[in-house]
Amino acid sequence: MSSAAPPTDPHRRPSTPPTVEVRTIDHVPENERHGKARDLFTVWFGSNIMLLTVASGVASTVAFGLPIWAAAIALVIGHLVGGVVMALHAAQGPQMGVPQMLQTKAQFGSYGSLLVVIIVVLMYLGFFASNMVLGGQAISYLFHWNVKPSIILIGLISVIAAIVGYKLIHALAGLLSIVSGAVLVLAFVWTFGVNGVPETAFSSGTVTMAGFMSTVTLGAVWQIAYAPYVSDYTRYMPKGTGTKPAFWATYSGAVLGSLFPMLLGAVAGAAMATDDTVAAISGVTHGIGGLVVAVFGIAIGCTNAMNLYCGSLSTITVGQTFFPKWLPQARGRAVVASLLFLAALGMALLGADNFLTYFTNFMTLLMCALIPWTAVNLVDYYLLRHGEYHIGSLFMRDGGHYGKVNYPAVICYVVGILVQLPFIVTAMFEGPLAKAMNHTDISWIVGLVIVCPLYYLLMRKNSGLNTGPLQPGPPTATVSSVGAVGATMPDAVATVVAEPSPTVGHGADATEGPTA
Repeated sequence: MSSAAPPTDPHRRPSTPPTVEVRTIDHVPENERHGKARDLFTVWFGSNIMLLTVASGVASTVAFGLPIWAAAIALVIGHLVGGVVMALHAAQGPQMGVPQMLQTKAQFGSYGSLLVVIIVVLMYLGFFASNMVLGGQAISYLFHWNVKPSIILIGLISVIAAIVGYKLIHALAGLLSIVSGAVLVLAFVWTFGVNGVPETAFSSGTVTMAGFMSTVTLGAVWQIAYAPYVSDYTRYMPKGTGTKPAFWATYSGAVLGSLFPMLLGAVAGAAMATDDTVAAISGVTHGIGGLVVAVFGIAIGCTNAMNLYCGSLSTITVGQTFFPKWLPQARGRAVVASLLFLAALGMALLGADNFLTYFTNFMTLLMCALIPWTAVNLVDYYLLRHGEYHIGSLFMRDGGHYGKVNYPAVICYVVGILVQLPFIVTAMFEGPLAKAMNHTDISWIVGLVIVCPLYYLLMRKNSGLNTGPLQPGPPTATVSSVGAVGATMPDAVATVVAEPSPTVGHGADATEGPTA
């Protein structure tokens, strides 16, 4: 059975740049783990300070019509609540050493997980396209270029970072934590201390339950939307990182990094009375507007690289489900990332003229699809299996110990979507109960409240909680196949022969088989 090669593997191709990440969805062995919990703060703080975050704040006062003070309260509530759900996923990466969407097979089964993973890929494409639009608008504003070529340029920058991979994305986010963080502080100082906010901005807007809850939802879904790829940026971290340090570093970085740009956007939207994010932010920071737009626009490249990188891993997860021996590496990830870029580019060019409307509807529908998944995932990890999973089964076509379809999870996912529909509010569809509550959207709350206990009870009643007896460990790609689009796992690994290897779990007894 093949094992992961150490960094000094003699079979590594000399021409492969050491900065390019080799692995995709294969398990990261402990001798390749590195980093500290504090690194999670910078990756989430730096990557969130960008124009799309500001645009979400603009929506709170322009699209939802709230006064600044009400928008601020709603955004704080949304981020604080949604951040908890998102950050709980952070501990799964160091513990399991595989991407987040691959882990979904343990809850839904190898084929049962496909619908969820495909929806998540569409989510990445939606965010990627949204970021390209705003980044393109920023470049067009600064250099007076045509918007469409500017959109393409932003996308290409993100593709390069996604191809290089994990380490470059972490490094860029760390740099942006300093640069974008400083510019964010400067933007607040300039808005309130130098230019001043017009008094009319504080008196405009009307507090409505619909607008308030929509803004809470916007803040919450911003955080929860990261849940499907939190582990992608923690899977290289040492197994001993710890649940609490990983949670708090992720939570604080994501909440602070997104809340304050949204608050700035809320003020800018009310002050400038426009849904054009670039015009609004440059207006309230007049004098340094070019600097603010440039830095927040460039930061989009880093965040979009994260979306494209994780979208590539999720797409590879779908392919590997049908072809268990297939485990592409650097070149394969580059090909997948390029194809996803082309798909997102088409979406961006088509939706550029009505960006804010499309984006807010996209976020609402996204929440509806993500809520039942995150409920199932967290209940399974923390309450049922307590972090103990058989990693080798995640790479098997028949799902190994988890089977092809875990019907309780699939049932909960479908039920979770259906129970939200009566409470949802979008431009395309409004649920009858939401309409009866004066157009107030509480769908995500209903979804969480129903799915969490339902999945717990169904799985407790079901006999499928075993992590299984000791089986071969997780498949790992040999580094000698770096760069091959169709690099395959050794047959002995793919077929999972009966060679003892531990399951993954917490504590010293985690290798002793099922405990649930």
